[in-house]
Amino acid sequence: MALAKRVHRPMLPLHDLLHQRTPRVPITRLLIGVNLLVFVAMLAGGAGLWHSSNSVQLAWGANFGPATQDGEWWRLGSAVFLHFGVIHLTLNLWALWDGGQLVERMYGHARFAGIYFASGLTGNLLSLVAHRGLAVSGGASGAIFGLYGALLVFLWRERGNLHPRDFRWFFWGATVFAAASLALGLLITGIDNAAHIGGFLTGILAGMMLASPVDAVKRVSHHSRLLAGGALTLAIIFLISQIPTRPYRWSEELLARKEIGEFLRDDVVISQAWQSILDEGKRGGITFDELAGRIDTAVSDRYEESFEQLSHLPHDPALPSAPAVEMLRHYAERRRDASRALAEGLRTQKPEQIRGALEMERRSRQLTQPDKQTGERTEATEGS
Repeated sequence: MALAKRVHRPMLPLHDLLHQRTPRVPITRLLIGVNLLVFVAMLAGGAGLWHSSNSVQLAWGANFGPATQDGEWWRLGSAVFLHFGVIHLTLNLWALWDGGQLVERMYGHARFAGIYFASGLTGNLLSLVAHRGLAVSGGASGAIFGLYGALLVFLWRERGNLHPRDFRWFFWGATVFAAASLALGLLITGIDNAAHIGGFLTGILAGMMLASPVDAVKRVSHHSRLLAGGALTLAIIFLISQIPTRPYRWSEELLARKEIGEFLRDDVVISQAWQSILDEGKRGGITFDELAGRIDTAVSDRYEESFEQLSHLPHDPALPSAPAVEMLRHYAERRRDASRALAEGLRTQKPEQIRGALEMERRSRQLTQPDKQTGERTEATEGS
């Protein structure tokens, strides 16, 4: 009777096994470089080193319901490369380097990139749904959580080919890291846990779909790939169906802010012209009719033009700038009417009408300054 001995190949350490499989990690290095370049460009464009305001993040492509749902769906992707400060950036790039080089070697360059971007996009989609479109969000950690989800899938599938010590160290280390990060997201405000959870679950499903066994002889069943792909597809369809109604159009808000800024600059010039005309009248040497004509041209007509421009702005009470626009429109109307009354009083030489018009002008200047009401009205600033 012949006896056969089963030969066990020595188990290589995980790092050695992965280096043999994929020696270099160009995609991980590229992603880190792109994130650094974007952050440096943002600093050069006025962003803060430690923290950036909502307006800066929105200008660079942060995920925000009124903007994303206003035809700017590319923000789901651009937000993956934005960070709210150097600490946010450092933590994310450390996690990307630590986990990214492992996952890129586990799955290969193209599949690694697919897992990264699928996790980032789906995480941002879940963030949009979970926050009802009212949070400004950005950061790479949704995509990074996806890498850790795929990492866990690989380690679990290959646990028989790994040294038990390596499996325990990497699998439970990654599990504790993901669980602790999600727990911190629940305890600390300003962390977009929805993007983290969405990215993590996407990474798990993508890891199951794109699994590439270490042992070339072993094959992953098509059934498990199809099951994971179907689950991910259904999840994305469900999230799309749950996208909240857009609270307002971001393009209309930007138009309102632009018009407000232009009016405030014009108002300074018009007010200076008005005061200059009054000073000239006090010095004498000019007729009442000439004063009235200058007021009509330099003051009344310009306030009428501003009033019409403000009146033609989209009328949506949900716009953050809507109260400021309405107040400005009332302000321009009051200034126009006061200047017209003053011009008419000068032409008819009626002192009482002149005094009444000047009092109306003085009261119009006591209206609340509009530039204090044009801040962003968002419920939270979210960094992922």
